[in-house]
Amino acid sequence: MTTLKERLHADVVSHMKDRNKIALTTVRNVLGEIETREKSGKTPIVLDDAQVTALLQKEAAKRRDTARIYTEAGESERAAAEIAEAEIIEAYLPQPLTAAEVEAIVDEVISSVTADGTELTMRQLGAVMKPVTAKVAGRFDGKAVSEIVRSRITP
Repeated sequence: MTTLKERLHADVVSHMKDRNKIALTTVRNVLGEIETREKSGKTPIVLDDAQVTALLQKEAAKRRDTARIYTEAGESERAAAEIAEAEIIEAYLPQPLTAAEVEAIVDEVISSVTADGTELTMRQLGAVMKPVTAKVAGRFDGKAVSEIVRSRITP
């Protein structure tokens, strides 16, 4: 199984062959951002797939935000270019979860935590959030996940 970073590198070659300039430039920019992140700091690191996914989410969000600003300024061509780049980046992200799927994951974790007879209070929020966050892993908004967990814990 290839890593996300390896897939991005392979897609650079395929975009070159297809002469798809927008996709090529976008993927190269993302790879540059990954390499910058890996080389910054005192010791170089290698980002794993979860970290690369988080970086891709941030890059896609940046482009969506920039597109919104361009749209408000009346620059529709620039906004369309930013949206196109965001869509290329989002193609590498895992499928997002629906609210119902997240609620099912939260309920599953809560039932496993309370299986030993423990009554949930806000103090056990971390005990529920940690496994839920691991299962959701960037496929749903973290703040919304926290709100769902809090609504299930508080009576």
